[in-house]
Amino acid sequence: LSAAQRDETRFCHGQLGGLPGKCKEAVKLDLYGGERHILGAHVATLVVVVASLVAPASARGAPVTAHDSEHTRVWVDFRRDRTFQIDVLGDPVWFLDRLDRLTGLPLAGPLEGEARNRRMVELEQIFSNWVWLFFDGKRLEVQAEYIPADPTRVVNPDWPPLATMRLRGTVPEGASAFSFAYGLVMDDYPMRMEGSDGKPIVHWVKGDLESPRFQVADITPPSRWMVITDYLGLGFLHVLPNAADQILFVIGVCLLGTTLRPTVAQASTFAVAQTLTLGLTIFGILTLRSAIIGPMIALSVAYVAAENLFTSELKPWRLGLVFAFGLVQGVGFAIVLSRLGLPSSSRTAAALGFNLGIVLAQIVVIGLTLGATGWMRPREWYRRRTVVPVSLLIAGIGVYWTVTRMRGG
Repeated sequence: LSAAQRDETRFCHGQLGGLPGKCKEAVKLDLYGGERHILGAHVATLVVVVASLVAPASARGAPVTAHDSEHTRVWVDFRRDRTFQIDVLGDPVWFLDRLDRLTGLPLAGPLEGEARNRRMVELEQIFSNWVWLFFDGKRLEVQAEYIPADPTRVVNPDWPPLATMRLRGTVPEGASAFSFAYGLVMDDYPMRMEGSDGKPIVHWVKGDLESPRFQVADITPPSRWMVITDYLGLGFLHVLPNAADQILFVIGVCLLGTTLRPTVAQASTFAVAQTLTLGLTIFGILTLRSAIIGPMIALSVAYVAAENLFTSELKPWRLGLVFAFGLVQGVGFAIVLSRLGLPSSSRTAAALGFNLGIVLAQIVVIGLTLGATGWMRPREWYRRRTVVPVSLLIAGIGVYWTVTRMRGG
């Protein structure tokens, strides 16, 4: 080959910092030993595909598997301090086979366990040459760190445990756009990031081509305070004005008694219970089917209102039942929160903010109810003209909801 062709070959191997897509042009290094001159991008691609399938098994003692052995996954994590971590996951056998062939040295032979891990550490620089991290179109050199496959980290139950090549660094000062390219693969692969709204973004990258450019600000997770305030608003709006069953439950609680003490005791008990089960459900410790929760919430509305018809004092069992109903409604809130989506890096902050928003909305409902009925409470007709008819109405609505939800309506 001419000097220019050799430079083009080095370019394709990541030595000159170019784009991997250019490797599909006229000159390409044979990944399976030796150089060859290939005319045309389609011919180059075809030869690489065929070579990966029919390369001699004697070089390693086993045939090289086809594309489905790549199992490539790329997880991108930009942090608020402008550092980043990019995990490139792949089958460890595939990693070793592909990287070992790029050294130009005799193949190490079949390796497993610690021997394979040691060899992969030696190949970290080779891997680094084959990934491109661009900020505003300029390549940032990073050093890969090999992390052996973790059997407990299951990406797909039909796949073997995946090893990781980890890339860490700092976003260059003033850089605003990021893109990624991975020159070892031919198949499309998913690149997962977290958006500035805390929700996951998954983009499929076409083989060894460069990904689209993403604005760094758009893939940097929000601060915990931003997460808390955003989800506080979501929690508040879930109750007011959308959760009619929650509003009627709180009104039913407020109607009991003529003083503030019963309302405060019940509201505090309910808040503790809902916080407990919301947290347990969000973090996967408690699981209940949503088909059960809906009717149970409606039944709690009916019961609280119905009990107001038979007593005007706060009984011990009332607090116990309010606590139980709070546990049920906490699961319901967790189901709603799960459907909204949780930022992977700030799940606790999101759950806290959402719960605070719910509690704040409940306080507003309590304030409005007490404001509307406060002047009536000292009157001797308050129970007869207000508590009984309003509780009857709420109980009837609760029974109707219970029946329709049980029927799937």
